[in-house]
Amino acid sequence: MGSISNGRSGSEVGIQMPAMESKDVLEQPALPRWPRLGIVMVATRAVALVMALVSMALMISAKQRGSLKIFGIEIPLYANWSFSDSLEYLVGMSAASAAYCLAQLMLIAHKAVKNTPVVQSRNYAWLMFAGDQVFAYAMMSAGSAAAAVANLNRTGIRHTALPNFCKPLPRFCDLSAVSIACAFLSCIFLATSAVIDVVWLLNL
Repeated sequence: MGSISNGRSGSEVGIQMPAMESKDVLEQPALPRWPRLGIVMVATRAVALVMALVSMALMISAKQRGSLKIFGIEIPLYANWSFSDSLEYLVGMSAASAAYCLAQLMLIAHKAVKNTPVVQSRNYAWLMFAGDQVFAYAMMSAGSAAAAVANLNRTGIRHTALPNFCKPLPRFCDLSAVSIACAFLSCIFLATSAVIDVVWLLNL
């Protein structure tokens, strides 16, 4: 009887082994999604980070001295980004967006080292979606405000004596224009990250 019971226990173990292997496979549904959405998420946030840093650096370096003649009178000019509230707003929002993207990338890298899914719950996915939306709109707002100032500097005001300041201050205007363009690019990639967050929500 003892040998029969041992045979039965051995057969039961042999039957259970494949069942446990299939169970282990079913317990890992999130791992196949990491190479697709995870890499795209890292790429969009990395580009948004670089664009925000470039926008901030270019705007901070936008300084120039020149002179302008109005009615035969030569007037010295000095342009600096800190003279405009809109340009200061762009610098501040670029710094905040860069810090946000850097924090997100560090968190994703930490999860990648631990070989865990980037998004583990719907609540976290909603939080990322909200953050990406907020900073995307903030960069759009800052870029639009700065663009209005840059356009005024370039075109002047019609029917007044206020001239085109970009002629005597070309470097300042060019750096400001590139900085604003980078801010809008950062906004686009942050918005793309928000779309990826929606894909995560649909897959959770």
